[in-house]
Amino acid sequence: VEKRRAKRLKEEHEVKITIISDGRKHPEEKVLCCRSNDLSVLGTKIQVNYYLPVNSLIKMDFNLSDLYHKITAVGKVKWIKALFGDKSYEAGLEFVNSPPEDVEKRLSYISGKSK
Repeated sequence: VEKRRAKRLKEEHEVKITIISDGRKHPEEKVLCCRSNDLSVLGTKIQVNYYLPVNSLIKMDFNLSDLYHKITAVGKVKWIKALFGDKSYEAGLEFVNSPPEDVEKRLSYISGKSK
């Protein structure tokens, strides 16, 4: 039984992420490249080689296959699990504080690709 609240697009994208807040007083502004392979209007799942504490805020810039869609979002880490020791992780992020036009862009991209 599918418990998801939103349709998921199983398509891999390169994502540039910037850590905004990770629970420390002054987080290092790290810019990392990772992969997203499960995108919805509400969030995404990423693979990254850096541990992201739960509740960290992450700015994400998606490099989409469709050049007309530039998606930038802020996500909150909801869960993280190690894939290969401390070398690779998978994390679930929920999009937060999204302006309506950003939500519309994600919806438009996902529904266009799902046809």
